[in-house]
Amino acid sequence: MKRFLFVALAAFTLLMITACSATTADNNQKKTNMNGNESAASQAPKILRSPNITLVAQKGTQKLSNGVIVPVWTFNGSAPGPEIRVQKGDKIHVTLKNELPAPISIHWHGYPVPNKMDGIPGVTQDAVAPGKSFTYEFVADKAGTYWYHSHQDSVNQVDRGLYGAFIVEDSKEKYDKDYTLMLDEWVTDKNQINGQIKAMTPGTSKKKSGDSGMDGMNMDGMGHGSSTENSSNNHDGGMNMPGNMMVDNMSMYDLYTINGKSGKLVKPLNVKKGDKVRLRFINAGYLPHNIHIHGHNIKVIATDGQPINNPQTVKNRVISIAPGERYDVSFTADNPGKWYIEDHGTAKGTNEMKALINYEGSKATSGQPNASTQLPAIDFTDYGAKAKPQFTLNQKYDVTYTMNLNAGMNSNGMIYTINGKSFPNTDPIKVKTGDRVKVKLVNRDHMNNHPMHLHGHFFQVLSKNGKLVSGSPIYKDTLNVKPGETYEVAFKADNPGNWMFHCHDLHHANAGMVTEVNYTDFQSNYVPDSANDNKPE
Repeated sequence: MKRFLFVALAAFTLLMITACSATTADNNQKKTNMNGNESAASQAPKILRSPNITLVAQKGTQKLSNGVIVPVWTFNGSAPGPEIRVQKGDKIHVTLKNELPAPISIHWHGYPVPNKMDGIPGVTQDAVAPGKSFTYEFVADKAGTYWYHSHQDSVNQVDRGLYGAFIVEDSKEKYDKDYTLMLDEWVTDKNQINGQIKAMTPGTSKKKSGDSGMDGMNMDGMGHGSSTENSSNNHDGGMNMPGNMMVDNMSMYDLYTINGKSGKLVKPLNVKKGDKVRLRFINAGYLPHNIHIHGHNIKVIATDGQPINNPQTVKNRVISIAPGERYDVSFTADNPGKWYIEDHGTAKGTNEMKALINYEGSKATSGQPNASTQLPAIDFTDYGAKAKPQFTLNQKYDVTYTMNLNAGMNSNGMIYTINGKSFPNTDPIKVKTGDRVKVKLVNRDHMNNHPMHLHGHFFQVLSKNGKLVSGSPIYKDTLNVKPGETYEVAFKADNPGNWMFHCHDLHHANAGMVTEVNYTDFQSNYVPDSANDNKPE
């Protein structure tokens, strides 16, 4: 009898443990025997609110849409990884544990961390080897919308899911609902995915210098998939190559996601009438997306985490969000129903990049999506109200630098260049602490967008195509320079270190469109380990 009671008690205990495990929010992962210790990624990225966090990088599989399950590389079992939300002023401790078969790192995209915390293998740290750990520490003293991602072989590792949102909240800002929407594109062809994973795993293949990224994937012959503006991933070669020889095959990205899900699997954004709502859009992919919010008057309140002064209300306009950019939108929930947030364009995958604003108690959808409708984009050089800027176009600058962005060919294939050179042979921007720096960005590549991202600093956009910014001063860390466009931007050298300045279409960065901002009065104590497989892009 005692033996029977013991067995029954043990069975009941096991049942309860299993049930609790299935419902625990902090471990929403389903184990599978498909690939050893891989896990099926959770329904949606979890929100972690503690400033003391551990991120575990591991393999997994993820259901992107009905009928589409792909292998992913995850942080804490999901792609995107957990959304980190902290309060302004918190001291951050994030320990990265690497359980993947390749070295990785974490870069805090847009956040002006101390240089040694920037997560750039070979520049600020060695990549974290399999089985090893590294702890990132910094003070979150600037509120806004940012994100984190691996910066080791990032063209591949970000592509497979190693990224997540990083939100620094300001207690003075009050919203009833606050949602983050991470935008991305995925390849669903199994052969291309397997080729990529093989190429990004040490010991399975060798990568040639100058490759244009997406190792193992077929990059031949097809143009950039388009979300209206998306087709402008372009080239004019620094070697005057014919344009039709310089087109990336971005149409291989055939499924678009919001928070790692597509179509009907995207979780609705629940609101009540009268709610004050904030939406944080983050583009973690390699294509621009033209986002339209149906049924509401909206204000774009921030770009790249930096506030826009007195933004005006707009309706039926799209926000063009380039790779690496972030835009924060606010609106009052004053139009009950079920309304779509959607991408606009003609590329395959566009139709499924959509989410529902779901009013409590609403039964029917109030407006049907129409991704092919062309709507005007908000021009952020003439948006918001004027205010005293940090810089003006014609003031005195200590350092000036022109970046001619272009494309060409070498013996290994396509390259992307800054002033005719590809990284690591590009000429750095040399500054010293306190310098005022002006940079002219000129896209001479007739077929490709180049979203240029500066690490460790925010820059002010001074002019576009020779015309001064006439609305709110615009401060950013990532700026999309379309074919034929010229921008002038300025920043203060106030964060000593060695910082990357590169295109955030990571195919382009991988193929050379990278330079650095080097402080001449900064001395790093980091010495790269020659035995470490550091790949900063």
